[in-house]
Amino acid sequence: MRVKLKGINKVTTKLASGERATYHYAWKGGPRLPGKPGDPEFIAAYNSAVQQKVVHSKDSLQAILNQYQDTPKWTGLAERTRRDYVKHIQKIEERFGDFPIGALTDRRARAEFLSWRDEMALKSRRQADYVFATFASILAWAYDRGLTDANPCERPGKLYRAKRSESIWTHIDEAAFLKTAPERLRLAYLMAVWTGQRQGDLLRLTWSAYDGTHIRLRQNKTQRRVVIPVATPLRTALDAMEKSETAETILTTIHGTSWTSLGFSASWRKAVARAKITGLTFHDLRGTAVTRLAIAGCSEAEIATITGHSMKDVGAILDEHYLSRDSELAESAIKKLEMFESRDKTPK
Repeated sequence: MRVKLKGINKVTTKLASGERATYHYAWKGGPRLPGKPGDPEFIAAYNSAVQQKVVHSKDSLQAILNQYQDTPKWTGLAERTRRDYVKHIQKIEERFGDFPIGALTDRRARAEFLSWRDEMALKSRRQADYVFATFASILAWAYDRGLTDANPCERPGKLYRAKRSESIWTHIDEAAFLKTAPERLRLAYLMAVWTGQRQGDLLRLTWSAYDGTHIRLRQNKTQRRVVIPVATPLRTALDAMEKSETAETILTTIHGTSWTSLGFSASWRKAVARAKITGLTFHDLRGTAVTRLAIAGCSEAEIATITGHSMKDVGAILDEHYLSRDSELAESAIKKLEMFESRDKTPK
């Protein structure tokens, strides 16, 4: 007789190969279980995970981590974001699951947490920032609900600082990619750089969202509605693209099916490598779009209207990552100054 295990979270996903795979987790946000349901190793791993979860008292950080994953804030996260958070939470659980909630008010707690972040940064500063930001967000939620009297992780600053050369697709990069990439990925590039939208939103975008002049969509992560006028280069590519008979999405595979996130990412990496481009990702096209709009003279409000960022986020992107040393922006500024000075000194 098969033992019925309570709370198992079953997740089925489509692999890059097109095949479907099913994974089992001890609970939502819990550890992944090896083998198949009913296998001895599967049951043993489940019992071990549950036992470790129970060991932590209600006065430990584990209790806060568990409660957070039962909240509307958690369930409201995009699936991709939730998967990333699970990985971060597991790291927090392993290190601080039994940390007493009452000790969060001790000034030494912040030092201990920051030391842990420094340890993670030895492998990856960016990843250390991501995990610590998740930790800070969860403690902020707990503080707002009276579950703790302090958040020793708030405002830690960042360890990772992206260099502009690592984050911006130049026109040289663009030409190299468009020259070698297949048509369907060229369209994906144009959609990203002319709309500033996230990969997931573009992969889900259907033909019904495009009326020949505008693209209308609701962003999955923020639920913001954006209406984007379609520029001529993108409109030309969209109008020339043959619609799939089997998929409603604009972006499709060579077989005419909708992309999976993993499948698209794998094909994108191959196309980037073929173009001999290094250090740039599809996500960087969102920042590239912000940068190009700014260089073209758009205000932060205009940029936010197109990309769906908040104005605060647009300002932060431009200030911290992209425009601090942009030579094109500097040249544009000097030309404007020259024009102003010339006009001001013209004999009347």
